[in-house]
Amino acid sequence: MAGIHITDLESAINYWRGQQPSLDGVTLPAPTRALAEVYAMMVFHHETEADEVSMPAKARAAWLQWYASTPDTPCIAICSTSQGDEECKGCGRSFLEVQRWPQMTPGEKRQTWRRITLQSSAWRFNKYAERAAEGPQVPC
Repeated sequence: MAGIHITDLESAINYWRGQQPSLDGVTLPAPTRALAEVYAMMVFHHETEADEVSMPAKARAAWLQWYASTPDTPCIAICSTSQGDEECKGCGRSFLEVQRWPQMTPGEKRQTWRRITLQSSAWRFNKYAERAAEGPQVPC
């Protein structure tokens, strides 16, 4: 199963800090606390990924709510895999990732997002960055 990268946990924690701020500046609301506990254990054990399946239920539910607020697909509706490319010039996903996208778990999708973002060679990150910023496109 896919691992949830520590940067995704940080993003989810910050999302929940915005959704449910601490009323007294000290006490963490339940979703933030659940994610912070996982984050703290990862830091303590020098881990960069948490297992998507074995994450505590409350932390997983909070992470999934954050995940639902992110774009589902990196597609910008310029798919070169349909023309025979092994890697899409538009979004950066491999042919197999484009084909499997509807069946992938949230963790697997985030791993793909992380890889293509770090590579930043796909058109969504340069030539058509404004198109990607416009919002979700029709998925490939």
